[in-house]
Amino acid sequence: MKRFSFFIAAFAMICFASCGAKRSQAYYEKPSQVLSANYDGSYVIRVQVRAKDAVIAFTDGQRKAVEEVIFKGVKSGSSGIADLKPLCFDMNAREKHEDYFNAFFVDGGAWTQFSNLKDKRVGSTRYLRDGRQMVESVTVTVDRAGLKKKLQEDGIIPKEGRY
Repeated sequence: MKRFSFFIAAFAMICFASCGAKRSQAYYEKPSQVLSANYDGSYVIRVQVRAKDAVIAFTDGQRKAVEEVIFKGVKSGSSGIADLKPLCFDMNAREKHEDYFNAFFVDGGAWTQFSNLKDKRVGSTRYLRDGRQMVESVTVTVDRAGLKKKLQEDGIIPKEGRY
């Protein structure tokens, strides 16, 4: 009788242990934010990316920041800093100039000239790890003035005064 009650108790404990709450794998992406503006026409932007390790996260963060400055614009993250409007107001610019932007955003492409991690400070990178990947907030400096000049020279956006 004692053995029978032991097996029932063990079975009940296993059943109750497996009925725990499931962990959510939901991912809520925070929008990118402009943290500060520099006098040379560059902006410090914080973006959030998912990656397997820190090196990939920093590269993807830089690429994402440049892409958002060109196509989406970036919201202000602190008081006193204005929202950044997108450089390219044409909604279909990515499709119209697909060959140009595919070559521009390739690994080690022209986008690397306009982004860097020079304003990265200790503690400015925040990350959350699970077993497979990490979510990182990366602080990137984007040379918006140089990027605008390059896109105007290449004929992607119109020259000044044509907007």
